[in-house]
Amino acid sequence: MISRCITNLIVKRLGRSPAATIIGPRQSGKTTLAKTLSSCYFDLESPEICASLDAQWPDLIKQDRLIILDEAQSYPAIFPRLRSAIDLDRQRAGRFLLLGSVSPALMKNVSESLAGRLALIELAPLLLEEVGVQKSDELWLYGGYPEGGVLNHTFYPSWQNDYIGTLTQRDLPNWGLSAKPATAMRLLQMLSIVHGQSWNASKIGQSLGIDYKTVNSYMDYLIGSFIIRRLEPYFANFKKRLIKSPKMYFRDSGLLHSLLKLPDFNGLLSHPSAGASWEGFVIEQILGKLSYLDRQFSPYYLRTSDQNEIDLVLDFGLNKWAIEIKLTSSPSPADIAHFNKVADLIDANKRILICRIEKPIESEMCLVSDLSYFLTILEQQ
Repeated sequence: MISRCITNLIVKRLGRSPAATIIGPRQSGKTTLAKTLSSCYFDLESPEICASLDAQWPDLIKQDRLIILDEAQSYPAIFPRLRSAIDLDRQRAGRFLLLGSVSPALMKNVSESLAGRLALIELAPLLLEEVGVQKSDELWLYGGYPEGGVLNHTFYPSWQNDYIGTLTQRDLPNWGLSAKPATAMRLLQMLSIVHGQSWNASKIGQSLGIDYKTVNSYMDYLIGSFIIRRLEPYFANFKKRLIKSPKMYFRDSGLLHSLLKLPDFNGLLSHPSAGASWEGFVIEQILGKLSYLDRQFSPYYLRTSDQNEIDLVLDFGLNKWAIEIKLTSSPSPADIAHFNKVADLIDANKRILICRIEKPIESEMCLVSDLSYFLTILEQQ
């Protein structure tokens, strides 16, 4: 079994809160992880299990063990009971762990019944640290879903195709998306083409035959279900005009590559979208690592009207980091000099160029390294 980096954060949050909720995309490993923390597990999608939970509830809440409630949104009646049990003993931590893919029903019940009573924790698909540096290219190609191919290559791309089919035909409609499954599929296919580009809802809408407001409402569901990440632009007080549209990225590279019909690693490297794919993959690895380290930060990108760009700006409050991502093993001195010039626009405290270089190049303010080395540096900050 793969050890998940988020485990320490879950234990930490449960140590100071009566309850926690692990949210994230379907099939990211929430149930498997939760069962390593406690054997007291209930799958609330089963009516029989719900009936068993009802019968045991008075005795269960008196016991000193973690109670895991999976697919909590499927049994809304549990939320008032949780609130009552927690309020009877507010000082007692680590009592309940809820699991569920994000849906309006789950978040509505959490916000209405358990506000201030539990911690929210997001579990992403597998990260580089969890699968091992030697599988970096496999993780990029197949994505991080445990059953998506990174652990067994024969599952790709059929697993991703089935996942997207289930998402468009069942999950998104169940969560309230009004688009027909065929329309949702076409939207995902278009998003794979504009992955990592400045967002233009009007252009997408014209292709789908709907207005830009409807497109943006559909995107809210894809973002809320952890399929798409919206990276907002960074605004600063300087004279250059800035691009104000967000960027949209597929959060899992395997889903992106299946939509682009990329068969293998050579096909990925030769595809016109390889650079944008690598950029999105690196961004997800960095943001996932920072989240598991429980760092407080805000991610952005920067692009000026004259096409100067920083792929990722990390705002830590007192410090700003500028990160440039290039699919190359030999960045030129001109690349580094230009990057530093753009980073000067936001007075970045640290400048990091992530590429596929074998040996890192470090100075007091600037680092040029591969992804793996930079991720180890994050733990030391």
